[in-house]
Amino acid sequence: MKWNLRLAAANRGIWKASEFQRMLAERGLVISAGKMSGLWSGSPNVVKLDELDVICTVLGCGVDELLIPEPENVAQPCHHDNDQSMAVGQDRPVAPRAGGGRSLPPR
Repeated sequence: MKWNLRLAAANRGIWKASEFQRMLAERGLVISAGKMSGLWSGSPNVVKLDELDVICTVLGCGVDELLIPEPENVAQPCHHDNDQSMAVGQDRPVAPRAGGGRSLPPR
């Protein structure tokens, strides 16, 4: 995902992080200078959903304007030559366990 806050803010005439930070604080979202720097620079470590609500409200936009999908950055699935499934971290295929169905309840 690409974080697009700065462009969304610029489209609304908000050019400075400090101005946007003040607008967020007026809506009850107080953000530290460090977190604001990450949000504004385009590489936030964490954005909580309640923070996203306030950001969208202040900008008058939807989440789709702030978060741009980048499907080309997603790894392609690996295809194995054999048809059996491989367990994650295992070098051998996963085989179904033989059994009579359900286990017995505890005594």
